[in-house]
Amino acid sequence: MTTRNKVAEDLLKIKAVQFSLNPAFTWASGWRSPIYCDNRKTLSHPEVRTFIRDAFVEQVRAEYPEATGIAGVATGAIAQGALVADQLGLPFIYIRSKAKGHGMQNLIEGALDPAGKYVVIEDLISTGMSSARAVSALLETGATVLGTLAIFSYGFPKAKETFNATGTSFDTLTNMQALMEEAQKIDYLRPEEKAVIESWQQAPDQWQPTEG
Repeated sequence: MTTRNKVAEDLLKIKAVQFSLNPAFTWASGWRSPIYCDNRKTLSHPEVRTFIRDAFVEQVRAEYPEATGIAGVATGAIAQGALVADQLGLPFIYIRSKAKGHGMQNLIEGALDPAGKYVVIEDLISTGMSSARAVSALLETGATVLGTLAIFSYGFPKAKETFNATGTSFDTLTNMQALMEEAQKIDYLRPEEKAVIESWQQAPDQWQPTEG
């Protein structure tokens, strides 16, 4: 089994992924969705948490051997990013969604190296907006962002466009295709749910749940 399918299987097994047609979920972006992925649940399951950490570590070593630090995106990827940094023996920082309103009013927490080469760790990428803001905040310090790694992405073209605007790229351990493959294997989805999700994927920014 590939890493993509293994991670997808694990997300389903621990019920990090939920499907609901009516009522549908509302994301932070305002988009309505029949699916919600809460990857923070992976932290409560040691075997899943460790597999994800090790998969990230392997990817950083293979693709970004020049990395001098790991940056987590608050709040969902702080813990996972710290685990990855610890395993790699690298410094760790994290990036807030907005500057703290008191004290030092930091946007980036930790000992930032402006000459550092960072890999950003994220838990999930949908439209990519929050992740790209974190990347941009890091770039504005003069630091280098080698790339962003996330647990899961819905695979929207919007996310790629958003990252392209920062001049950086992202990759994920698993994706929507693998998730759907594993969900069908274990009958996690009813046929009507599968049809709705496929319809939603065509135009997620315009999709609205059917009332009643």
